Amino acid sequence: MPPIEDHPLRYRLANELHARPFPAMKKSSTVVYVAIKQPKEAVSRDRAADVAHLIQLLDRHGAPHPQPGATHYSGRIGRHMLKWEQHTEFVTYTAISEGLSERPFDPVDFEVFPEDWLSQAPGQRITSIALRVCPRPNEAGIEEALAEWFVPESTAASHVLDDAAVAAGDFRIDPAGHMRFAVFVSEGAGQRRIGRVVQRLCEIETYKAMSMLGFSRAQQLSGEIGALDNHLSQLMADMTGGAIASEKTLTELLSISAELESMAARSSFRFGATGAYEAIVGQRIASLREERFQGRQTFADFMARRYEPAMRTVNSTQGRLQALADRAMRAGELLRTRVDVERSAQNQALLESMDRRADLSLRLQHTVEGLSVVAISYYAVSLAGYLLYPVAQATGMSKGMLTAVVTLPVVLAVWGAIRRVRKRLERGPHS
Repeated sequence: MPPIEDHPLRYRLANELHARPFPAMKKSSTVVYVAIKQPKEAVSRDRAADVAHLIQLLDRHGAPHPQPGATHYSGRIGRHMLKWEQHTEFVTYTAISEGLSERPFDPVDFEVFPEDWLSQAPGQRITSIALRVCPRPNEAGIEEALAEWFVPESTAASHVLDDAAVAAGDFRIDPAGHMRFAVFVSEGAGQRRIGRVVQRLCEIETYKAMSMLGFSRAQQLSGEIGALDNHLSQLMADMTGGAIASEKTLTELLSISAELESMAARSSFRFGATGAYEAIVGQRIASLREERFQGRQTFADFMARRYEPAMRTVNSTQGRLQALADRAMRAGELLRTRVDVERSAQNQALLESMDRRADLSLRLQHTVEGLSVVAISYYAVSLAGYLLYPVAQATGMSKGMLTAVVTLPVVLAVWGAIRRVRKRLERGPHS
């Protein structure tokens, strides 16, 4: 009996779950990270350009190329372990090296990504991170490092992964243009666990930056939505008061509805992506299993105070845009009903006018018909008189008597003929 046939995507989909493992790194490591995104139409970008840019970096170090169609890559370039990932809207480069520079967060660490190579990137930097992984000192040593490396009012620090490490960062861009994070590793923490913490921090910052694009879009739309809201409210007030013609109001309402639909269409992907990125940020923070360090704010606390209000603004703008579109639609439907009623009244008045005109036409027709009988009868009597005059002379009847005798039959005959013609016309040509 032949074996069951596998679905052609079975192995590919199964392996996808294991394609991007957490990096392994030692307690003393330096991590530099950059995320690159095209400014417009990032979803439909030429992904081959992302791979070509990666290959340019690999060729500088003589490293092997990724497989055709690859969306992720891991390999060594010089003394660094490089991890490249291609996402829906952006690509990320992570370079990990053993050991620490003497100067914390030294910009020289980013030389693994040459400036001329970065300038040729098919996109723009959405974020970059300098991350320092070091053995955990005592709490006084951590406090001293935090005070030296980060802005105090913005610093978030917490015990993570059951006290496997203390993670810290201030989510500010330093003079070199990078975000700074530090991971103080506890004794006994495994290399994979360290890599898990580092990757979670990089993902939190990246998805935070991507979701803030939705906040920027919401701010841009706020003024436009406000202007359309005022215009719609004024139109509805005028419509209620009958200040302007219904046809003109309906045209303006349709214009507002079209503009709102266009705004919603342009923003739907960004707002949808923002919601997805926000959920990822929350999930990544939750996976750190934070515990408060020395009374400082945790990453969750920082996001609740600084990040979540921005996301609420996005959700509010999205809801406001939808509500305004619904209002415009309802107002348009009400006004269409009003226009239909007005048109029905106009049509009724027109029908009544047509009825009156038809009645007048009928009366005029009867009048013309009577006049036609008289006129035709006059000529018919004259003709009959001429025809019967010899008979009258033979019988000795005067011309006046002959005319009197002929007039009534002729008139009746003419009237009957005209009635037959009218009835035939009323029945139609096929009767």
